[in-house]
Amino acid sequence: MDASREPKRIMKPPMSSLKKKWTNIDKKVAFTLFSLHFLCIFAPFQINWGAILISFTLYIITGLFGITISYHRNLSHKSFKIPKWLEYLFAYCGVHASQGDPINWVSAHRYHHQYVDTEQDPHSPIQGFWFSHITWFLYRSNGSIIDMIGWGQKLDNACDLEKQTFYRFIRQTYILHPIALALVLYSIGGFPYFIWGTCVRTVMYSHSTYMVNSICHMWGTQPWKTNDLSKNNWLVSFLVFGEGWHNNHHAFEYSARMGIEWWEYDPGWYVIRFLEAIGVATHVKLPSQTHMQKLAKE
Repeated sequence: MDASREPKRIMKPPMSSLKKKWTNIDKKVAFTLFSLHFLCIFAPFQINWGAILISFTLYIITGLFGITISYHRNLSHKSFKIPKWLEYLFAYCGVHASQGDPINWVSAHRYHHQYVDTEQDPHSPIQGFWFSHITWFLYRSNGSIIDMIGWGQKLDNACDLEKQTFYRFIRQTYILHPIALALVLYSIGGFPYFIWGTCVRTVMYSHSTYMVNSICHMWGTQPWKTNDLSKNNWLVSFLVFGEGWHNNHHAFEYSARMGIEWWEYDPGWYVIRFLEAIGVATHVKLPSQTHMQKLAKE
């Protein structure tokens, strides 16, 4: 991406969901999203401490280890290296966050950085808050880069994952894994464990992650000259383990650390730093002082 290019800032609403031609995939995604949200209605009537604890635990496992550390910092940006068995384990945790398989998730995110805040950005904020937050999932037929981010096709910008049998297998069998976890939860704790461990946990973490695409490109601070709309937002960072320091991330997308300042809460970095300290994580990338000085605002 040319760092000198200014993003397009003219608001252009996407095609109306009532006018677009819905594909079978669109319908399945919409049905899944609606079902998960609808089932959360039962949560207040299915409260017990075991169910809440399992929901909180899975929120951390799938969010912190699965999406933040694996999908984002390790697979998308190669910010550090870990042994293959641990890489696959963390990636499998991300599968249960119900945000897609690793290949498609990584591909969409890499396109986001390549075309940030333009019409080709898969979840561009210039097309409106709700588009960047959630409805971009349903616009794969609008002629944008979204058409190219896989959904079963070979992805040119994720060939490193395409070559690995593990990731191809996960893509081919993706939907079975969250379903299997839901069945396990139901067998252990019945309906409360299913509602809290699957529905509530998935909906809460999904919206928290979506806030990075929407809120963190609209509201917050911009300490770095990134020539895009990315913002740092402390509340989003709290919800998604440091991912909300989004202007930091767009300035130094290769960095394993997103909370650049000591007070910027970044659990993802704390885990990576611990893995590095015990010799498990290697080649950990951080922004250089020269790079920071170049992008810093007065």
